[in-house]
Amino acid sequence: MGGVLIGSIISHGLLNAGAIMVSDVVGERLEELKELYGVHVTEDNREVAGGADPVILAVKPQNMAEVLEEISGAGERPGVIISIAAGISTSFIEGYLRKGVRVIRAMPNMPAMIGEGVTALACGRFAGEEDLALARLIFDSVGITVFVEEKLMDAVTGLSGSGPAYGFVVIEALSEAGVRMGLSRDVALRLSAQTILGAARLCLVSGKHPAELRDMVTSPGGTTIAGLKALEEGRIRATLMAAVEAATARARELGGGK
Repeated sequence: MGGVLIGSIISHGLLNAGAIMVSDVVGERLEELKELYGVHVTEDNREVAGGADPVILAVKPQNMAEVLEEISGAGERPGVIISIAAGISTSFIEGYLRKGVRVIRAMPNMPAMIGEGVTALACGRFAGEEDLALARLIFDSVGITVFVEEKLMDAVTGLSGSGPAYGFVVIEALSEAGVRMGLSRDVALRLSAQTILGAARLCLVSGKHPAELRDMVTSPGGTTIAGLKALEEGRIRATLMAAVEAATARARELGGGK
């Protein structure tokens, strides 16, 4: 996700490559990013934390404490910290860094790779509207953004963070059904993926409730209502709701109160 953000920030003209510094413990990854984007690279996290504003923490949750200990005290000038680590609270980050540090917590998702992601943003105790606007500018470059209270970020993880996987399962199942009905695998997959994509775009662009759009395609006694009946018999809505609930609970476990 860090690499995705770098590419999008540059391609959207938010910063030029020469103004971006990247640190990583893997030297090969740094060389790859330097060659691909032309950014400055270093293996010293403190160098980045002391000279950059904003600082984006694109690290695994299990590595966050180690990174925060390393960069604590680096740089005394005001700045904003943006974290995309799942389950890590803003208060956890604030506890390691200088008093009054402005922290934004972000939860992007996988479709950010093609500019179709959605990112939820939440503010720490000291972050203000300008900091939120900056974070929004960054993450709008890879899709759309929403604002939530931080206590709801685990629910965001369970819904949109894990949600692409649910979508892939639906596309795969529809595709397999098409093959079973006699379609070639390639045609069935293209039909399935584009149908779900089109339905999602129509929902966003039209502003209509999904139930209203569903009714628009459901003729009395037609094919769609027969298919919907089968979905209801399979408890698809209850199953998807249970999936979000389970993923949300797991996000809370992984966060461990951090």
